[in-house]
Amino acid sequence: MSQDVDAAGDQPKPKIDTTVAHNARVWDYWLGGKDNYAVDRQVGDQVKQMFPVIVDVARADRQFLTRAVRYLTGEVGIRQYLDIGTGLPTNDNTHQVAQAIAPETRVTYVDNDPLVLVHARALLSSGPQGTTDYLDADVHDPDAILTGARRTLDFDQPVAVMMLGILNFVLDTDEATTIVRTLVDALPTGSHLVITHPTEELGGEANVPAMQFWNEHATPPIRARAGEEIAAFFDGLELVDPGLVSCALWRPETNEPGRVPQYGAAGRKP
Repeated sequence: MSQDVDAAGDQPKPKIDTTVAHNARVWDYWLGGKDNYAVDRQVGDQVKQMFPVIVDVARADRQFLTRAVRYLTGEVGIRQYLDIGTGLPTNDNTHQVAQAIAPETRVTYVDNDPLVLVHARALLSSGPQGTTDYLDADVHDPDAILTGARRTLDFDQPVAVMMLGILNFVLDTDEATTIVRTLVDALPTGSHLVITHPTEELGGEANVPAMQFWNEHATPPIRARAGEEIAAFFDGLELVDPGLVSCALWRPETNEPGRVPQYGAAGRKP
């Protein structure tokens, strides 16, 4: 996790592989961003041709993040976030949404994509009352994530762990469950777990060939899960109304794209 120093420009930028499409950059492309390369656009266009709703999924997932953070900050009173699988900076990042409501909010971002690391400075632009930090760490190592997060977050106070579109890159469900349990076990009462995850349900049948193509031409490999499997990540937690639903239908606003094949939910640790 020493690479987080790179975000401040104190070390050489990490090497970025522009020959293989990467999820963070392809996702950026689908969201209309510019931090992507030709290979990302090529793969992104092919996936979109096979699974046209993917652009709606990307937008709905981002809108879900905004609504979830507004709810947790404004209604629940959460003042600390651990955002794992951050992705490339865009509009309405977690700290921007939260600090617009509560300027003292602290946020730790976690990702291990070199391009995200290069752009991490944009994620560190906290208001003067709050704090943001960036960890170069892997979701497969939750202990390292917790160790690094403790330099910014107080685990004696509630924390919201954001895992949007990240557990789908942990191919083994037992390992994914262990990762979630390790993180949740470290949290105090009143903390929340927030997850979005792709599925072949909710009209997502075309996800099957699209994900097969992705796994043959891009990185990291991905998988879908059924709602029952995703619900199991929240075992022992109190699901926030409306429970596990298409992320576009979780406390929707008027500009939502309608149901998409991406589950979303939030759960409170009792």
